[in-house]
Amino acid sequence: MPKQLIAAAPRVAAITDYNDRAIMPNEVKVKVDYAAPKHGTELTDFKGVSPFIKEKYDSEWQLFMQREATEDSGVKFGEWNLGNQWVGRIIEKGSAVTEYEIGERVCSYGGIRETHIINAVNNFRLRKLPENVSWKNAVCYDPAQFALGGVRDANIRPGDRVAVIGLGAIGQIAAQICVKMGASLVVAIDPIEKRREAAIKHGCHAAIDPTQADVGLELKKLSNKEGVDAVIETSGHPAALQSALRGLAYTGTIAYVAFAKEITGGLNFGKEAHFNYGKIIFSRAGSEPNPDYPRWSRRRIEDVCWEMLTNGYLNCEDIVDPIVPFAQSDEGYMKYVDREPHLSIKLGVEF
Repeated sequence: MPKQLIAAAPRVAAITDYNDRAIMPNEVKVKVDYAAPKHGTELTDFKGVSPFIKEKYDSEWQLFMQREATEDSGVKFGEWNLGNQWVGRIIEKGSAVTEYEIGERVCSYGGIRETHIINAVNNFRLRKLPENVSWKNAVCYDPAQFALGGVRDANIRPGDRVAVIGLGAIGQIAAQICVKMGASLVVAIDPIEKRREAAIKHGCHAAIDPTQADVGLELKKLSNKEGVDAVIETSGHPAALQSALRGLAYTGTIAYVAFAKEITGGLNFGKEAHFNYGKIIFSRAGSEPNPDYPRWSRRRIEDVCWEMLTNGYLNCEDIVDPIVPFAQSDEGYMKYVDREPHLSIKLGVEF
């Protein structure tokens, strides 16, 4: 029987068997070669602390509302297949499938498991992956969207000074985009040395360890006391937002991309935030309509990101690290995603 990685209980991953059904005429079956989880929103569910477990977002009211006792949160420990993106080859196709062929290399959303059955008719999220493109770029398809959304929401333009706080996959990709588009200063901020080194390798002009420096002051020093025009904040740490406010230029913009937890300390809006006319936009590429709708939609963001990932504009070779074999993905997930995230940037799984 094929195997998959599941959340057996809060903060416990396990590899279990599953049954594959027969494919429908509109579907293909894919043998997975590589996969990756999310280190942000998925982790909050894995830890059992997501607001979605006890509450739901009501799109009519645009509020989180308490779930009824009988309502399903979608997080089913013992069944939930962990993971976000995968790359593999088509091994079966249904009679109605005309856009894909057996043997083609494809990428899409889904958990870490040996096979996937997926709709292959009018499904733009089933992406064909050219043979010359690294699988590491492909599994960064999801974080690239939130990185691009953050860059756009911060209204970053060529010549701007930018700080990126939090150098997981989203932060790393956001920093690369800012460098490529011609920002005059891109400062990478993260307490983890290997993440700072990766950002510098891919073009960032400076890197700061927030545990060893006053980030706000250092940003002012790097910008002739003026501060940075924009900050992309992906860490979700209260002290990071305070640092962003300290290092932000007068009337600058913070794109708050992080899926943050409740802030219980370390943030003071009575200081720089009150004096410097800073703007904070809570950035989420998955929310529709976004500020540039209808010209820009989630579909357009996804299409642009896939093009960036497959044409060489972005390089994710140093972002997907470490890589573990699927047989060790349960221990790897618990170690690198949950317990010791300082040892990783984005976990990769090889089958």
